[in-house]
Amino acid sequence: MTLSFAPERIEMWPLSKLQPYAKNAKVHGADQVAKIAASMAEFGWTVPCLVGDDGELIAGHGRVLAAAQLGLKEAPVIVLGHLTEAQRRAYRLADNKLTELGDWNEAVLSAELQDLLADDYDLSLVGFSDGELDKLLAFVPEGDGEEEVGAGGSVPPVTIPEPPRNPVSRTGDLWILGDHRLLCGDSTNHEDVRRLMNGERAVLFATDPPYLVDYDGSNHPTRNKDWSQSYGVTWDDSSQGAELYDDFIAAAVAEAITEDAA
Repeated sequence: MTLSFAPERIEMWPLSKLQPYAKNAKVHGADQVAKIAASMAEFGWTVPCLVGDDGELIAGHGRVLAAAQLGLKEAPVIVLGHLTEAQRRAYRLADNKLTELGDWNEAVLSAELQDLLADDYDLSLVGFSDGELDKLLAFVPEGDGEEEVGAGGSVPPVTIPEPPRNPVSRTGDLWILGDHRLLCGDSTNHEDVRRLMNGERAVLFATDPPYLVDYDGSNHPTRNKDWSQSYGVTWDDSSQGAELYDDFIAAAVAEAITEDAA
């Protein structure tokens, strides 16, 4: 089988010479165009536009819109003069649709994203939404979890033991651990915090926000997750709402930390 390899060279054409196809079925929203523009700014113009002899775009409408957004004046093009009008219309559809038919290997994709994140690379440039990135970065391949799989591939339920009838620690107990003090108490109670600090104030305040949200190791955010709409709503005891957070911060500021604490 012999295939036609039409482009003998890549030409640079002014953007004004490129004419969008009036019946282009692929819609390019503002968000996508912005992402294409960011990609082009980072990687360069790596894929030329495909055009007919008359300058009508066959492929590359989104890239032309992004180029205009970037203030570019020219575009690299390949002229597909060998295609009939029907082939041009068909290729526009095929060029967009065929790329959608492939599947992602999520384990490999997750590993690639993790490596890029470890290199402090801006993942917004790879085209995935924040929600997709959060899901992919948290991806755990089947069989890689710590759970023991029972008969039939089912995971046995986690059994939480009942608290002891006579617990060693009780509310109000203050444990002296060398230079450290550990109080079994209420971090929103000023008297408890004052007793724990014993007249001292901390210059470092180590906390674990966000507060009042219901998440655990399985749904922990991986990057740039906004929990602001969940405060006091999805938490186990939402009846206390933001008041619990306010009391905790107030007690810490009043009793536990210095004014310039980090």
